[in-house]
Amino acid sequence: MVEAIDTHTHFVPRHIPAEPGRNPLWPSIELKDTSAAVMVGGKVFRIIDSRSWDARRRLDDMAVDDVDMQVVSPMPELLSHWFPPEDADALCRHVNEGIAALCADHPRHFIGIGMVPMQDGLLAARRIESIKSLGLRGIEIGTHINGMALGDARLNDVYAAAEQAGLILMIHPLHPLGLDRMGGRPELAAVAAFPLETAFAAVSLMTHGVLERFPNLRILLSHGGGALSWLLPRLHHAYAMGPPLQSLFARDPTEIARSFYYDTILYDGPALQFLADKVGKDRLVVGSDYPFTIKQDKPAQFAEQALSHGREALSANARLLFGLGQG
Repeated sequence: MVEAIDTHTHFVPRHIPAEPGRNPLWPSIELKDTSAAVMVGGKVFRIIDSRSWDARRRLDDMAVDDVDMQVVSPMPELLSHWFPPEDADALCRHVNEGIAALCADHPRHFIGIGMVPMQDGLLAARRIESIKSLGLRGIEIGTHINGMALGDARLNDVYAAAEQAGLILMIHPLHPLGLDRMGGRPELAAVAAFPLETAFAAVSLMTHGVLERFPNLRILLSHGGGALSWLLPRLHHAYAMGPPLQSLFARDPTEIARSFYYDTILYDGPALQFLADKVGKDRLVVGSDYPFTIKQDKPAQFAEQALSHGREALSANARLLFGLGQG
């Protein structure tokens, strides 16, 4: 049987130790029977359940979804890019160790990516080695670092360290712009604002030459790259007009876009096919956003049917992205 690899799933530890004196937004987990609440600043941020940390429940759900392996990454809010660096560093260490333990207990079914204190580029770069020593395959970062664009030169040390270590960068939307223009409802963040955030981040990387400076850095844009695929014709047209717009990019943006990887969480077959037409099927990997409400059910089956593309090829893409070798 050909395996299916779900590259976009999230983890929350069962327990986060209290840290007196830390940032007032230091998270905690309140267990309530079969559910739990992630508390941030004394308020409920999200209701979760044991699927966020329990291997047995995840494995049972994987069987239902016809998934053989999950790539496990932190719940994005835990990235805490807005903390003082030392507080973020402490939280990163706890979350990374929890993901590493899950993966070490079930190496055939889980691989992990962790987090580093991106608000301090030099510290984050130093922590890349600890990520690798835990057996994790990369780091997850937000679409901005507390307002700092991903193309900012202050992040180059992190990108260089990740490239040298052979670790991937997963970019996930976080604290998006524009909610006030959508009526201020926080529920609209994941529904409508996240795709725009991912496109903002990708354009920042493209216009600042990050992929040219770090050509071996493997970058995964979550949620199918958001709105990026729909912006590419416009970006290409601007580039083709010549100076001064052409100088925004080191090369044709449609070519740069083919250097990213993209998960398949677009929920709609024609939308996923459009992405494939723009960036190539060899840049796509299966994703679900498990275990959150918005997740894509049976993600490998969805991608196969939408693309008329076998899971063997999609699995090969994921193995190449995460450095897993041949199945």
